[in-house]
Amino acid sequence: MFLSFLPLSIVFPSIDPIIFSIGPVSIRWYALSYVAGILIGWWYLGILRKKSPDAISQKAYDDIIVWIILGVLLGGRLGYVLFYNLGHYLSNPSQIIAIWNGGMSFHGGLIGVILAIYLLCRFYRLKFWPVVDLLACVGPIGLFLGRIANFINAELYGRVSDVPWAVVFPNEPFARHPSQLYEAGLEGVILFLIMTFFAFRSDLIKKPGALSGMFLVGYSAFRSFIEMFREPDSQLGFLFSHTTMGQLLSLPMFVLGLYLLFRPVQRKS
Repeated sequence: MFLSFLPLSIVFPSIDPIIFSIGPVSIRWYALSYVAGILIGWWYLGILRKKSPDAISQKAYDDIIVWIILGVLLGGRLGYVLFYNLGHYLSNPSQIIAIWNGGMSFHGGLIGVILAIYLLCRFYRLKFWPVVDLLACVGPIGLFLGRIANFINAELYGRVSDVPWAVVFPNEPFARHPSQLYEAGLEGVILFLIMTFFAFRSDLIKKPGALSGMFLVGYSAFRSFIEMFREPDSQLGFLFSHTTMGQLLSLPMFVLGLYLLFRPVQRKS
């Protein structure tokens, strides 16, 4: 009965995507979320190094932030262009670099970071999996801040809904699931707690690739679940009317994650 006293929907709060402007330069919450996520993640990576001190040399740790920035920005943007809106950007190629307007793909960013870390490990002669495992524990921080920025930008919102906490976003006639906040909670907070627990309270950190597998399984499961509440991707067409691009891209991640978690590891004699 108490549900009858709850509002039928929530009007989107008046949040300006631009924090402040200095002349022609505008500082946006979206950009700040990436900067904050990378800096906080770099700081937390320094704490995780104590659990696996041989994984990353001091010099590589000092430089890794540059490699990650390049991987996230280039991979995330190119992934969004290729996976989600290729036709639009082929018609408007000048907008490909306009990342300040939003439009980043996590799956593309993940591929970009993996390639960047592979090159970093080759350059500094490090073992690949110990580095990636530590970064897997850092990833949910950026995911949380990125999804909060998506909410502030009023983008990537959910399907039409009549739940009491549904939000009426700008220029939208109907209330919708605030799926960005669902993702911030599951892919950000909950996945961070899971990764932190297994990094500090288990032996998975000693098994190369295991923490990476845990991250892939957790993220893909959470993402696939939340996609049921997100507005579906129109570019997939009728054949995939009940499946979103996020779910399709998460499937190989889930399979790879299970493999990394349960693959046998050869012991040194």
